[in-house]
Amino acid sequence: MDLRDRVALVTGGAHRVGKAIALELARVGMHVAFSYHSSAEAAQATQAELSELGVRALAIRADLADEQAVASLAVQAEAFGPLDLLVNSAASFERTLFADLTLADWDRVQATNLRGPLALALTLAPRMRARGQGVIVNICDLSALLPAPGYLAHGVAKAGLLALTQSLAVELAPELRVNAVIPGPVVPPPSYGPAEKQAAANATLLRRWGRGEDVARAVRFLAEHDYITGEALRVDAGQLIAPRYDAL
Repeated sequence: MDLRDRVALVTGGAHRVGKAIALELARVGMHVAFSYHSSAEAAQATQAELSELGVRALAIRADLADEQAVASLAVQAEAFGPLDLLVNSAASFERTLFADLTLADWDRVQATNLRGPLALALTLAPRMRARGQGVIVNICDLSALLPAPGYLAHGVAKAGLLALTQSLAVELAPELRVNAVIPGPVVPPPSYGPAEKQAAANATLLRRWGRGEDVARAVRFLAEHDYITGEALRVDAGQLIAPRYDAL
């Protein structure tokens, strides 16, 4: 798909990886609507950066755990322009020990990370199909394939998002293509200190962190290449297959 002058919706596009995706799409000429939850100041700055690239841009506040907010997001995004690309990048990343996990915790994490992308697909995909083409790209992470202690709800949600990607590819073909990107360590969480950053880098084959731009280019690749659907592209510096000698 030629992306120039087409329209994208990027959830969680105000900062970090979502912002990198929004900027990459704008650089190739896409008009970009993006959602944010609480980062209003960052959203305004991102909208200004997108506009400076010569495209139309719109920041939309939405809590993806709220069904009505998701419905409103879909309406505002469609009013911005007929959507050609949906990128589900927004996510929560909560650490909860199994002994402390409650069903309320579980429901909150699933709502943001899995139900939100499904709700957007249910609303937007029929309209995209009616126009004859479109792409959905879901941003997963390695917890979908490599469970981590303390992240049960998050890992199951991301595994569900990966399964949703493949199921939607089946359901929405041939008009729509649906793919996923699985990043490794690309943008350190604000809470990470030097030791944690180094440990994450050492867990990859390349022994270094990536950047949001690495994920953004993968999203662009999957959006542009019309013969790829149902795929999950790892952008993880080989972390998934890196030897774990400490476990032997």
